[in-house]
Amino acid sequence: MSKAPELLERATSAAAEFRDFDQEQTDRIVREIYLRAMDARVTLAKQAHEETGIGVWEHKVIKNVIAAQLVYDDIRNERTVGVITDDERRGLIEVAQPIGPIFAFTPVTNPTATTIFKALIAMKTRNPLIISPHQAARRSTVATAEICAEAARAAGAPENAIQWLVKPSPDTVNDIMRSRQISLILATGTDKLVAKARLSGTPIIGVGPGNVPVYIGRTADVPFAVASILRSKLFDNGSVCASEQAVVVKRDTADRVEEEFVLQRAYFLTPDETEKVGAIAYDSERRIMNAMVVGQSAERIAESAGIEVPVGTRLLIAKLDRVGRDVPISAEILAPILAFYTEEDFDTSIKRCTEITWFGGAGHTAVIYSNDDERIKYFSQVIDAGRILVNMPATQGALGGIYNALRPSFTLSCGSGGRNITTDNITITHLLNIHRITRRRPNPRWAQFEKVHFLNEARTAVDLEQEFDRNF
Repeated sequence: MSKAPELLERATSAAAEFRDFDQEQTDRIVREIYLRAMDARVTLAKQAHEETGIGVWEHKVIKNVIAAQLVYDDIRNERTVGVITDDERRGLIEVAQPIGPIFAFTPVTNPTATTIFKALIAMKTRNPLIISPHQAARRSTVATAEICAEAARAAGAPENAIQWLVKPSPDTVNDIMRSRQISLILATGTDKLVAKARLSGTPIIGVGPGNVPVYIGRTADVPFAVASILRSKLFDNGSVCASEQAVVVKRDTADRVEEEFVLQRAYFLTPDETEKVGAIAYDSERRIMNAMVVGQSAERIAESAGIEVPVGTRLLIAKLDRVGRDVPISAEILAPILAFYTEEDFDTSIKRCTEITWFGGAGHTAVIYSNDDERIKYFSQVIDAGRILVNMPATQGALGGIYNALRPSFTLSCGSGGRNITTDNITITHLLNIHRITRRRPNPRWAQFEKVHFLNEARTAVDLEQEFDRNF
């Protein structure tokens, strides 16, 4: 039997109670969640790693700190209750209201960090939260939700401000998604999950896949660029969707870039080895990456593929000349595997980056290593990516708050290219209804423009424009 009615009823009751909370009460709840999540950062990271077998537990600690510390620092001083702006001159007052109960999915790759993040932004906006964990990360997700819920209750939150599904059944998940008692679905997960949520009829903030291209230009500092790519791609063994998937270079810089990758313990696969790794990394028939390689080390993936690599190999790189379903490593693979493309010039390099993006990561993230401002501007104009990162690691850069001023987030939307509503790093501003009180402030430009100008059919649009500009 579906448990949806009980969960929904409790969430609706909590939402009604939450509407009476002031900013001070709200902020007290958010701070307590942050403090307890930080205290549990190591325990939860180890639990997630043990349960899922994905990534590096030390890196999962860092993810938890990003989700707790950086997100809390970003939102702590923002007003989310009552009047948030009051412009007397314009006669406009903006009032923040909660949107209501939120249904949130959390992924297997970042289960504890995403739960912390969503708990913080939901409580800051006074929206009850129901969490649906990925089945392969159920225990660590529930453990995180319990810590956040207990912290919220201790700080005075409604009893059922944070709830979760212990064993999400398809019927329960579908019933909750389709319920009119749910105001929003925060869908962080696979394409299939996001598409299913989109069909529910409930408003959704979703994410798109990342197939992140990286262009290393002529003016780039190559050792720095390669070290930066490795810092990102090896973070939690490449399990973040914003991690780099392909490096694109011009022919006159390719040797230099390849040498630097080898110096930093990357291994370039032979054509035969590329085929073997591609066969275990990507399911071309189902058009998805294979779970067995997600978040695994380069050496372990090589062993699974039946190939020998030097001891200490950190990254596997495949030289490719095409993008498509018949080229498995040209797709998004959340593991220490990179595609490597050598192009004739800048224009063909950018075309390749565009092709990679549209193959599986439209709207998500793209990176350029360059010190040429004109090239950087051109790159940002032609590549369909919500986050254009310049000279920084893709993973940490896209998550925000470490190398740039992007808002820290574990839900990275991809705009229309990724079938999402926005290209933003999702945060508290997306979880509020803003009510606007507007007082009478006549527009003098309109009031002084005589009605006769509009009624005279002989006056053309150009005549009216000129008249308007002359007088006002």
